[in-house]
Amino acid sequence: MEDDSRSGLEIRPVTPHDLEQFNNLLAYVFQVTAKEVEESGYEDGELERAKRPVLEKSDVIGWWHGDELISQLAVYPCRVNIHGRVFQMGGLTGVGTYPEYAGHGLMHDLVKLALQHMREHQQWISYLYPYSIPFYRKKGWEIMSDHLTFDVKDTQLPKSVPDMPGHVERLEIDDPDVIETYNRFALHNHGAMIRNQLNWDEYWRWEDEDERIAGVYYDENDLPQGYVLYWIADEVFHIKEMVYNTQEARSGLWNFVAAHFSMVEHVKGNIYKNEPLHFLLDDGDIMQTIHPYFMARIVDVAEFLKAYPFVEPDKPVHFVVSDPLAEWNVGVFGLWWDDKGQLHVTDRPVGEAVKIDIATLTTMLMSYRRPSYLAQIERLQASPAAIKLLERIIPMEEPYFSDYF
Repeated sequence: MEDDSRSGLEIRPVTPHDLEQFNNLLAYVFQVTAKEVEESGYEDGELERAKRPVLEKSDVIGWWHGDELISQLAVYPCRVNIHGRVFQMGGLTGVGTYPEYAGHGLMHDLVKLALQHMREHQQWISYLYPYSIPFYRKKGWEIMSDHLTFDVKDTQLPKSVPDMPGHVERLEIDDPDVIETYNRFALHNHGAMIRNQLNWDEYWRWEDEDERIAGVYYDENDLPQGYVLYWIADEVFHIKEMVYNTQEARSGLWNFVAAHFSMVEHVKGNIYKNEPLHFLLDDGDIMQTIHPYFMARIVDVAEFLKAYPFVEPDKPVHFVVSDPLAEWNVGVFGLWWDDKGQLHVTDRPVGEAVKIDIATLTTMLMSYRRPSYLAQIERLQASPAAIKLLERIIPMEEPYFSDYF
């Protein structure tokens, strides 16, 4: 790129005073229409006001041409559960460039700055919802979770489990018991967002909250153990999300859904984990789709490895990591455990070698894909002994992530 392609351009922060330009750029790039905003339950001007807290809480940077914002991204501060340990996470969002300024590497520079910012704020992992998987793969992100949708006919609904000890109550979607149930769920489900109020606001951003209902399952001790967020329209029972902390709650919630048998012809819904519903149904011949959902990227390999909850101490091993954007992630990262089982991360090539890029390392440690599979498709290079070691020390649980930002 020639130097004059950036003549008159500069990088500087985007502040809440720039909210209108921030929203206008997003609306143009993603073609969000006034009709879509209206159908989400917003009246004129409400969406901009609703997005202001996100802009205030996030760190937003952009390329400016004079007073015109032409390219931008935001780092949305979040917390997530990674195999039982809470990590600070930098959510990359609000990404966009006006087409007349595309092709000049503007976003490349913004993403590099965003990674530096996350590192400075000890956000060792980053999530994003990709508008282009290839684009973000080139920058080191990789798929870490799936979004399944299902369509169950009324005749295929699971038979009610009799004599359930608990019961379901219909409540407002922001009832404290809904929040508390999700909090416990998130702390026990790898990958999940630990939601604060701003995260909940974003969770409902493109929904008409007035039409959504929460069905909460209470056990025999009146403790909330699960919920289904839903609405009914045109003889379809729509499930936005079903969360349960016990299998009893799962059965109780499906009893509740099945109790609508006479009112609906289909139940359509979402599952945010690669856990197909058909196996749980007597008639498993249902329509299901699976799509990649969120992507993740390790921001700082050394710090992420130090905090990562490996299953148990094992033999030494080292990663030889490549990274297209973060030079601090390029090199050797050795793992060894002392006599007390304490993990140490070193820049020495201890034990077996694993040659891997940052995207593959991320999806592997997020347990979206196992080491043996990644070796089979040649996404990493390592000896059979090294692969077996990785299989032992990396937890098995697949990620669950149902948020959007």
